Amino acid sequence: MSTKTKNQKLTPTQLEYQEFAKAHEPARPVWKNTLRAFWVGGTICLLGQFVQQFFIKYFGFTEKTAGNPTVAVLIFLSVLLTGFGVYDKIAQYAGAGTAVPVTGFANSIASAALEHKSEGYVLGVGGNMFKLAGSVIVFGVFAAFIIGLLKWAWQTLGAM
Repeated sequence: MSTKTKNQKLTPTQLEYQEFAKAHEPARPVWKNTLRAFWVGGTICLLGQFVQQFFIKYFGFTEKTAGNPTVAVLIFLSVLLTGFGVYDKIAQYAGAGTAVPVTGFANSIASAALEHKSEGYVLGVGGNMFKLAGSVIVFGVFAAFIIGLLKWAWQTLGAM
């Protein structure tokens, strides 16, 4: 629905209030927010790279096999920081920078679990923790299916 269509349904007083509110709305510091998100997200990724190199150097993993334990460590750290309330403060500061897929997803699951623990472990934690995870998993599986179809079509057409 366009803003023109929405504005046609508003009274003159409501339109006047919208103009007043828009004029007094504080400007968003887009560049500051972008830089914060960039350096915090980059730091999270850099930490992941250090963890991966640690597994390669000290445990003999290859680059390919070091990915799984690296992800596990990042998930553990994210959930631990969420439990202590630190991750939320970092997210408040960095905004989208903490939405790095692995740590952001772990934070959202852990936050839901903590928020609903008073309702019980099964219905509260289990039921609400996977509300977000369910949609992410469904769309992830669907995206993987579409990419698999595209790859299959590309290989089939390329083989002709």
